[in-house]
Amino acid sequence: MTDACSASTPALHDRIAPAIAASGTHISGAPRDTGPRGDGRADLVVIGAISTGDADSPTAEAMVIADGRIVGLGTRDDVEGLIGPGTKTLRPDGVVLPGLIEPHAHVWVSLLMLDWVDVSHPRCATFDDVVTTLKTAAGSGAPGEYLLAKLFDPSLYPGEPDLTRDILDRVSLDRPVVVLNASMHFAYANSRALEAAGITDGTPVPSGGTFGRVDGRLTGVVGEAPAVSMLLAALPRPDAAEIDRGVRTILTGWASRGITSVREAMTGTIAGVSEIALLHRLNDTERLPVRVSTAQFSALPGFTTPREAAAAWRAAGVTPFSGDDMVRADAWKVVVDGSNQGRSGFFEDPYLGHDSSGRPGRGHANWTAEGLRDALSTGLDDGWQLMIHTNGDAAVDLALTTLEGLLAGDSRDLRHRLEHASVTTDAQLARMAAAGVSPSFLMDHVRYWGAAFRDSILGPYRAVRLDRLASALRAGLRPSIHSDDNVTTADPLRSAQTAVLRRLEADGSVLGPDERVTPGQALSAITTDAAWQIHADDRGVLRVGARADFVVADADPWSSDPERWHDIRIHETRIAGTPAFSA
Repeated sequence: MTDACSASTPALHDRIAPAIAASGTHISGAPRDTGPRGDGRADLVVIGAISTGDADSPTAEAMVIADGRIVGLGTRDDVEGLIGPGTKTLRPDGVVLPGLIEPHAHVWVSLLMLDWVDVSHPRCATFDDVVTTLKTAAGSGAPGEYLLAKLFDPSLYPGEPDLTRDILDRVSLDRPVVVLNASMHFAYANSRALEAAGITDGTPVPSGGTFGRVDGRLTGVVGEAPAVSMLLAALPRPDAAEIDRGVRTILTGWASRGITSVREAMTGTIAGVSEIALLHRLNDTERLPVRVSTAQFSALPGFTTPREAAAAWRAAGVTPFSGDDMVRADAWKVVVDGSNQGRSGFFEDPYLGHDSSGRPGRGHANWTAEGLRDALSTGLDDGWQLMIHTNGDAAVDLALTTLEGLLAGDSRDLRHRLEHASVTTDAQLARMAAAGVSPSFLMDHVRYWGAAFRDSILGPYRAVRLDRLASALRAGLRPSIHSDDNVTTADPLRSAQTAVLRRLEADGSVLGPDERVTPGQALSAITTDAAWQIHADDRGVLRVGARADFVVADADPWSSDPERWHDIRIHETRIAGTPAFSA
């Protein structure tokens, strides 16, 4: 799979940027939360079953919170002296767990497609189900109104069928229909949508893009960012109120699955620095339901080079760790290759089948070696953690070779990351360890696309090396697992379950049994290790001094069967001890 926003386009900027830009470029100053007062006055005591996520002290029966941090933890007798007459008491109906950490998801692309029709698999179990779902949706709108759908994935259906123009014309002739591929690298349009975008049989193909044609006639299949952007440019623009509601809806949804901190993995891709300003404005109006760490995109719309983009971030006051305890800028994002599903991830050996051009291929890098060195050194010069999208094994190799040269002698604790690192070798994992780089795996690759990768895209010998969490741990790395929402839904317990079981949804088989991890290792990858990767060492665990970010669930994953983790329900999520979500 691809990074959800690696198909960033000027059209996305044109659609949403004006409404977001109304927030200005205000960046909050010093952190609001400077730690507990230390005077022993507790705001809240939590009494009940507490699973701390701390191996040294895994359970407790009482937790005391002051000024948003944990100041006492243990038995009721242990904390009695911290409880005063003004201390409130919470006796939750369920087990208290550390807040979960989502180290790679996308607010802005999720916002773009928030209300679009979902035609994902397995929601649509067959290709015919996809078409039927679209026809049903087409009947509920007015003529001329766009019908927009998301998450279509031909690789999960026999024969990898495309939603062609002719098929979508049968869905509707009087409404423009646009469907985005789950990879964000391809889109599908009917005749009305092509007409609305001004794309005709004679329209030249933009550099780097593709228009599917048969005998000179457009098929409605549009590939890669330069071409997809032309199709999306005609979509209606949301207003500022819709943007505000949408962001809160997305974050609240993540909080409902136990997430208390998230890394927004490509900030600036749509509206530049205004995206951070919007998050701060929303938080200043009413606290966000999830803490947001941002990764600044190195290819900001409107700027030609990473160094120009870096200058724009600096001019807006966005520097490493700027912001506050709710919205903080932490990383520099560079995308090395594309989508394995779309056969544009960069591999040493060719894919099975064919790429979007109809020819066998092994994908491609988005950068020359010199260009990648400049993009990464730009982030390092400003002191950013590097967050580098690498799907194919050749992309991993290119990134590591570049990093090894740049990081020699650099002792800063920046915790650089390779995102997805989907297919790796033992030697590459060893090189990561030597360079001080850690991977973050899109673990539900295995659950949802493992069979497709094994059978029709990568072949068995590469598919078993998909998302190698166990091997990364054996190599001494500190990896995390993520969702890349909305490529997959941000649901850390489900992703952790996949890491333990590695069971394919398609046929129930296990892909790469040697890569299965223990329940404790999987849970660390969505709590303490994920927190470490986003420079939030005081989150993802319940211990004295940590932030009081916690959830109340109906079961404890540390003591329950991983087979049941997907059934665990979150009753309540709290940030700094105060409610952020309640079921």
